[in-house]
Amino acid sequence: MSKQKENTYDGSQIQVLEGLEPVRKRPGMYIGSTGYDGVHHLIKEIADNSIDEAIAGYGSKVIVKILNDGGITITDDGRGIPVDIHPKTGKSTLETVLTVLHAGGKFGGGGYKVSSGLHGVGSSVVNALSTKMIAEVVKNGKLYRIEFERGVPTTELKNMGKTSRYDGTSITFYPDPTIFKETVTFDYKWVVNYLRHQAYLTKGVYTQVDDERTGERKAFYFDGGIQSYVKHLNIGKEVLTDTPFYVEKQVEDSIVEVAIQYNDTYAENVQAFANNVINPDGGTHVVGFRSSLTQTINDYARKNSLLKEKEDNLTGDDIREGLTAIVLVKLPDPQFEGQTKNKLGNPEVRRYVQQVMNEYFGYYLEENPAVAKKIVTKALLAARARKAARAARENVIRKGVLDGLNLPGKLADCSSKKPEECELYIVEGDSAGGSAKSGRDSRTQAILPLRGKVLNTERARLDKMLANNEIVSLIKGMGVGIGDQFDIGGLRYHRIIIMTDADVDGSHIATLLMTFFFRYMREVVEGGHIYLAKPPLFLLKGTGNKHFYVYSDEERDTKIKELIEERKARGTTINPDDDIIKQAGLTGIQRYKGLGEMDATQLWETTMNPENRVLIQLKLEDAEKADAIFTKLMGSEVTMRKSFIQTNAKYVNLEELDI
Repeated sequence: MSKQKENTYDGSQIQVLEGLEPVRKRPGMYIGSTGYDGVHHLIKEIADNSIDEAIAGYGSKVIVKILNDGGITITDDGRGIPVDIHPKTGKSTLETVLTVLHAGGKFGGGGYKVSSGLHGVGSSVVNALSTKMIAEVVKNGKLYRIEFERGVPTTELKNMGKTSRYDGTSITFYPDPTIFKETVTFDYKWVVNYLRHQAYLTKGVYTQVDDERTGERKAFYFDGGIQSYVKHLNIGKEVLTDTPFYVEKQVEDSIVEVAIQYNDTYAENVQAFANNVINPDGGTHVVGFRSSLTQTINDYARKNSLLKEKEDNLTGDDIREGLTAIVLVKLPDPQFEGQTKNKLGNPEVRRYVQQVMNEYFGYYLEENPAVAKKIVTKALLAARARKAARAARENVIRKGVLDGLNLPGKLADCSSKKPEECELYIVEGDSAGGSAKSGRDSRTQAILPLRGKVLNTERARLDKMLANNEIVSLIKGMGVGIGDQFDIGGLRYHRIIIMTDADVDGSHIATLLMTFFFRYMREVVEGGHIYLAKPPLFLLKGTGNKHFYVYSDEERDTKIKELIEERKARGTTINPDDDIIKQAGLTGIQRYKGLGEMDATQLWETTMNPENRVLIQLKLEDAEKADAIFTKLMGSEVTMRKSFIQTNAKYVNLEELDI
């Protein structure tokens, strides 16, 4: 049977996008997303150019101003984007840079030896995705200005005459709400964190953010660079040495910079950067660093008889327990994976980092034997704990977990085997667990009751965790394993919902569970699988079957006022001498002390029914900030925890906490 040709397919079906049209057509290809992250990526694209000027030695300041009218201005004191006529386009170089994809000073030719930009698309992409952009350049005492709308020039480049402003570039832009439909509002805290990082990574550079909307201002300057950064990351932790190891060395045409400081925790925190761009997925510089660190410490331990002859070498995991490190490389031609630069791919960088680490960290250990012994001793303890954990894990985790052959007895599983539609409720207490089991949708909702407060995993190694029944039940139930056997692909439920009482103890249990997920199952958090259920705090009882659930004191007061106004609007006479409950037409108010006070029907109606429930999804937008929060809340430093609680007691949402 021959196929009938229904449509013609010829050259008329091939669309050619010119200028900046491809960016507006497919913005995600250039900035990753069109949500919150994408809006803030625009800032990064412009500000990174200013940082590049500083790295090159031509600038020392980056100032960001969040404007009242929704825009943002980024100013530097670099050389200023050239304003002369570009030989290829016949337009000013400034207009060319801001309107032509792959036009920039980062392809060779002497513009930049080192830069964060790779493809030359940053500034023009921001222009394309903005309703308006104003570019001002000061060169040799003269101010030049040009304006754009959605990437199209609306004015010619104008010489505005003499100015007292210092040389440099100032870019103002307004994100296009037709592209960024989720939000076009800039987050002051995001800008603060970004500029703090840049000041750490480029020692001697001054960064500042001013928020016209609130009057807030913060500025950063660090002579110590990444040494200061490592100290910042270790605030609240007991460190093995007061002064971090630090080296900066040029190898061929690149620069390797490393700072290391160990602390008393069990977590590893290695952050990698290439040309000041964070590489969350690591890359060749991290591979070189880890390889050298493991080799150098093992060699030192053998040479100095800290490792016995019959003992196995320390593993990389043993050596990196409690490690905080920054690995920063600066190179002329970085090869990133994608425009978002999550991973560095230059193969030669691995050799550069290994060479520097082998030589200079080796010297450091030899010259600081007391420090070296502390590091090796900590790694030896980690090795013993690893072996104990392996034995414990073999006792609690078996093949077949994903088939339900060895699930914890207290787990009431759901009947569906499709993880994407399954939910696991982690419930505080057997009483609430019983109500949840009776009231749930058994096809998609599984219930795992936990007795009492779970182990504080912030201060526990894996071997101790695996001796805790509640933690073991949780690991088994989720199906992802733990430690070196962790596999996110085994996750049995795509929504893990922490359901605790709406009181201090409930909040403590929720925080303990969040600490466990963050420290030992971070991929589950990063995947957006962890939620907090928000049970009601009050039941407002009306006449007949009328009732209302509210979730806070403020919501209760607001609802009562609404009910009084509704009664007035219906012509009901309200006696002001009556108590407020009677004025609202209520028969009483019940305050729930815990989930166990609700029967199965109420628990379903308020906290488990997808149509009514309130869930708060945990998002890991800033791992550094999250690390600081868990260290303060769950670490061993009592004074810091007390200060943190006193400062933030008024807040109810994690994202509002002031770190």
